[in-house]
Amino acid sequence: MFKSIPILLVSPVLPSLLQSLEENFQVHKLWLADSANDFLIERGPSILGVVSTFAHGVSDDLMAQLPNLEIIASYGVGLDRINLETLKKRGITLSNTPDIQEPVADLAIALLLSVTRKICLADRYVREGRWSQGAFPLSSSLQGKTCGIVAMGRIGQAIAKRAEAFGLNIAYYGPNQKDVPYHYFKDLEALAKKSDFLILALPGGKETYHIINERILDALGPKGYLINIARGSVVDESALIASLKDGKIAGAGLDVFEVEPLGKSPLFEMENVVIVPHIASATTEMRKEMGDVVIANLKAHFSGQPLITPVSL
Repeated sequence: MFKSIPILLVSPVLPSLLQSLEENFQVHKLWLADSANDFLIERGPSILGVVSTFAHGVSDDLMAQLPNLEIIASYGVGLDRINLETLKKRGITLSNTPDIQEPVADLAIALLLSVTRKICLADRYVREGRWSQGAFPLSSSLQGKTCGIVAMGRIGQAIAKRAEAFGLNIAYYGPNQKDVPYHYFKDLEALAKKSDFLILALPGGKETYHIINERILDALGPKGYLINIARGSVVDESALIASLKDGKIAGAGLDVFEVEPLGKSPLFEMENVVIVPHIASATTEMRKEMGDVVIANLKAHFSGQPLITPVSL
């Protein structure tokens, strides 16, 4: 039913998703073309759907070369690398895979524990044979402290549920107060001042660019920790590095960065920072579910049915 429908893949995806796409659609892999421009001149008008990833998105220039594009199925939750105004003007449908909160929340707490309990340092301490030379330095407990969550959406609420289990008091900031049993702050700086741990769970984009800046980091203070599983763009990375160097905050756990993959960085030399390579939703189970949602959205669209996870434009 769908095998004749041309779908463009802008970048590599996991083998399981690729296999499923090829079983159901006519798949074109843009990154394998000898000349992407020549390919798009020849085949662009035939493409009806695009599967995108957060790492590459879909640029306006690419969309301009796909005059008959009907749908973009995003293999991810973030949409800050797709111009939604362009989609709206052209009547292009958009879907994403929003239900990734469970593994993302797991990683947020894992980073919090790793940096506060110095787990990475302790691992190296044992591996390097230093345990016999003396006890490992003390670390910090979570119980009774305040966890500030920036954005109380699906991910924020999943983080809050886990944080409560560790005996943390929960507070949050966002554009609107939610129907949740946690203290709401209308002002981000006020939340940072109140928090021992500030966890970022907000979307990227122009509205949130560098929302975590020197002022907010100063408010978090020398005993505060920053955890970012959101988007690298929401943090002024230069200000964060300076705050860490100067002891203005206690430490950070980071899954995302302003430029990815992260190149050589002063963060590498900081023992009060835990760094992982944008893996918050990267579990076998979650990526399989995300791929299934991408396929379901494409099938729904080309069957004239409502999308499974539509994005409102």
